[in-house]
Amino acid sequence: MSSENTIDDEDTFKILIATDIHLGYLEKDAIRGNDSFTTLEEILKCAKTNQVDFILLGGDLFHDNKPSRRCLHHCITMLRQYCMGDTPIQFNILSDQNVNFNTTKFPWVNYQDENLNISIPAFSIHGNHDDPTGAEGLCALDLLSASGLVNHFGHSQSVERIEISPILMQKGKTKLALFGLGSIPDERLYRMFVNNQVTMLRPKEDQDEWFNLFTIHQNRSKHGPTNYIPEQFLDDFLDLVVWGHEHECLIAPTRNEQQLFYVTQPGSSVATSLSPGEATKKHIGLLRVNGRKMNLQKIPLKTVRQFFIQDVVLADYQDQFTPDTPQVTKKVENLCYAKVTEMLEEAERERLGCPLTPEKPLIRLRVDYSGGFEAFNTSRFSQKFVERVANPKDIIHFLRRREQKEDIKDEVNVDYGKLLKTTAVEGLRVEDLKGMGKAIQEFVDKDEKDAIEELITYQLEKTQRHLQVRGVTTEQDIDTEIRLFRDSKKNTTEEENEISEAINRAKALRLERGSEPVDPDLSGELALDSDEDSVPLPPPTRGRGRGGRGRGRGRGAAPSEPKPAGRSRSQKSLTTQSRSIMQAFQASSQRSSRTSSTTSYKDVEMTIDDSDDDIPVKKASRPPPRPASSSSSFTKNSSQSQSQSSKGIAFDDSDDDESTMSKQKLYFSFTECPRHLAFSPGHSQHPSSPLQPDANEKRYPQPVTVMEASAGSPEALG
Repeated sequence: MSSENTIDDEDTFKILIATDIHLGYLEKDAIRGNDSFTTLEEILKCAKTNQVDFILLGGDLFHDNKPSRRCLHHCITMLRQYCMGDTPIQFNILSDQNVNFNTTKFPWVNYQDENLNISIPAFSIHGNHDDPTGAEGLCALDLLSASGLVNHFGHSQSVERIEISPILMQKGKTKLALFGLGSIPDERLYRMFVNNQVTMLRPKEDQDEWFNLFTIHQNRSKHGPTNYIPEQFLDDFLDLVVWGHEHECLIAPTRNEQQLFYVTQPGSSVATSLSPGEATKKHIGLLRVNGRKMNLQKIPLKTVRQFFIQDVVLADYQDQFTPDTPQVTKKVENLCYAKVTEMLEEAERERLGCPLTPEKPLIRLRVDYSGGFEAFNTSRFSQKFVERVANPKDIIHFLRRREQKEDIKDEVNVDYGKLLKTTAVEGLRVEDLKGMGKAIQEFVDKDEKDAIEELITYQLEKTQRHLQVRGVTTEQDIDTEIRLFRDSKKNTTEEENEISEAINRAKALRLERGSEPVDPDLSGELALDSDEDSVPLPPPTRGRGRGGRGRGRGRGAAPSEPKPAGRSRSQKSLTTQSRSIMQAFQASSQRSSRTSSTTSYKDVEMTIDDSDDDIPVKKASRPPPRPASSSSSFTKNSSQSQSQSSKGIAFDDSDDDESTMSKQKLYFSFTECPRHLAFSPGHSQHPSSPLQPDANEKRYPQPVTVMEASAGSPEALG
């Protein structure tokens, strides 16, 4: 496959890959307002110049969930200009399109619509910025889909189980299975993978002849315990994963050593934050697929605004100044001025010979002023570069290193309040706040003003006594013990009893004060406008008094015998109770319960590479396949059950338009092995019924039968 004619023959798919275009970002900015639109036009021009078969977008086409009319107008105009025409489409759709495009009343690919003339189809999943909302679950992509300009796929309408059905395409002898999954909250999707609730469907016929391409829009890097999707969660029969949402351009495919597929991360086409990941040179990818071989050529974007970022640690310049040096602030400002000037000069050198690159670059200087230094006036400093940079208001960013926590030496005088401040809510989910939800419901529906406070106080007392009995003193032990204590009561009768006890406390306290719940319809009239004590109003009756035109209602009470107003607070509720756990330890023997109930309470450093050098990657051979454990008529495909004999890949990192396809072929063999879930011992797999094609469909070719694969389950990580 050394000649260009062989690369672009009738059996080769040519796919333009881009993600995170963020149309409309800062569209009202006088300098940067058109950046996203200019780059989208460059991407579409590139697709038309290279005569691609289709465009694949990995989410976040729009920056806002509700894009402006100007943004939609620009997008529709460019899609109509570059994606419509008389060029014939060279591939066919073989799958059931009613399943692939189930969010529109026109469930077929746009180029097969007799009323449209499409030359370059665009397929896109939604991202977290333009995700579906509202009762009907619509997003901006659905507007483009209804107008016939974009094929929106990968939308899961169920929150209990996800089935990913591929779009099956064929061009000549090459068969391509395109999988897609639109953005879902990472924590929810993580739990669904762990609970074996994500299923990927595969073609039932000739599984080893399909090239499996998957596009996803989730966190790839770990932002929390479950706030990301590990690559090991994905099925191992995949060949290439296009990962959206991450803005750093890592378009060169990287091999997952466990699942043995490749991942490409095109990154964003516009910088939406002044972070190091955005400073990497922006690219899009031109993917060629022929049979089981693929070639990825990265294409640099020329209309992207330059972005340079640099870090300065003032403590490293002790040979020039210290915090005690006279006029040290002026010297720090001069140092920052020199650094910004250096980045501007570098930007000017790189811009030579690139007329499409915007003139004013983005500049960010992060200044670490730890060690006693003081920050200078950034507004006055920015005025010096108003005509030279695109972001004059936020060139300088002052920061301090986090101070190390002091070692706990005195275990007797431990301030448990400080230790619990950062660890008590880590990893907490909404479903964990069952008691708080009940207390809020009592507060809103029944006007139990003390329900929330009593619940917190009650649970705090129980937790303090539990920690005192356990005798824990270190931060790690306290965090672990509280988590165990909380989990031991979750969804138990004891938890229900504790919630009821706290609510009963609030009711008893209200009865002791003699106050009654206020009618919500009258709460606005009984509201007090001052914090000072005022004469409460008599309770309402059916009549209106004649004696005056005040706000009082009825004749039921004399002024000399006032009752407390419904919205007034007792002296107890006006005082703030902030007690540390140690104070609770010291006073625990002297405290008595408010009621007679005695219910027990159990309980990176980043490297930026702007080079476009070639980085060859080859796939190593897979281990020998394991023996089949089932003779069923369908295969259970999963991330842990498939083994493949060999894979190979070649991609071109050069910026030239010409590239050669790797001669190394990819051969796959699959075995039938049951999936076992590392996170859920003893979990049994229950496959659902396979997909059935639409027998009545006469407009398009007969769909290939698609069958169910095992739900994607993760291996134990690390």
